[in-house]
Amino acid sequence: MNKKSLGEKIRKLREECRLTQEELARKLGIPRPSVSQIESGQREVTAKELLALSHIFETSTDELLLEDNRQRKDIKLRQMGKLPPFNKEMFKQVLLYILNKCGGKPNVGKTVLYKLLYFCDFNYYEKYEEPLTGAAYRKIMHGPAPCEFEDIIAEMEKNKQIQEVPSSYYDKPQIKYLALVEPDIDRLSAGQKELIDKVIETLSDFDANKISEYSHDDVPWQATEEKEIIDYELVFYRTPAYSVRSYSED
Repeated sequence: MNKKSLGEKIRKLREECRLTQEELARKLGIPRPSVSQIESGQREVTAKELLALSHIFETSTDELLLEDNRQRKDIKLRQMGKLPPFNKEMFKQVLLYILNKCGGKPNVGKTVLYKLLYFCDFNYYEKYEEPLTGAAYRKIMHGPAPCEFEDIIAEMEKNKQIQEVPSSYYDKPQIKYLALVEPDIDRLSAGQKELIDKVIETLSDFDANKISEYSHDDVPWQATEEKEIIDYELVFYRTPAYSVRSYSED
């Protein structure tokens, strides 16, 4: 990624976190003009600064450097039948349901939310052999990340369904989300709610580091190349510790 594109991405993430250039500069330990130069593409970002930015924005260095041709690639994979169809409205309802159930917990920021969504989607696919939301998840350093997340959050914020709230957890910056509307429970079947509730019960008390490490031992993540889309079919090769299906009964 060139300096200009990276600078624009850093500016966008800073604004999403409601940070001023001065505040970001303090967190990075550099002068404010240096942040301005980075965002305008006039200055290189050092490896140390890139790592610090990944922690501040709750993402990975790979994700920061990834070019924005991902959506085109995701569409191509769906057309090739390598991804299930994506149900955006279902994704919104699952997101709202999770936030309604556990979004108030201090540890549930963006990273934890990513993993809760991932395990809801992949556990459901393993158990029922059909998609819950069909969202595409990419393998990044901190575990699976839903590719459509940022666009959906922006749409839901515009429609006053959700609010992004910068916060901190044990003095580390964290992005939280506040549901402004109730989920449409009628869109979720009893089986879907039961599975989502189980994921929440099992994983929602994990902090970002613990749930990221936990996701790294799941076969779909392990079997995928860095930055690539995770194939849903890999759930059928899970170890017993992660499997949610009793294959002896099939």
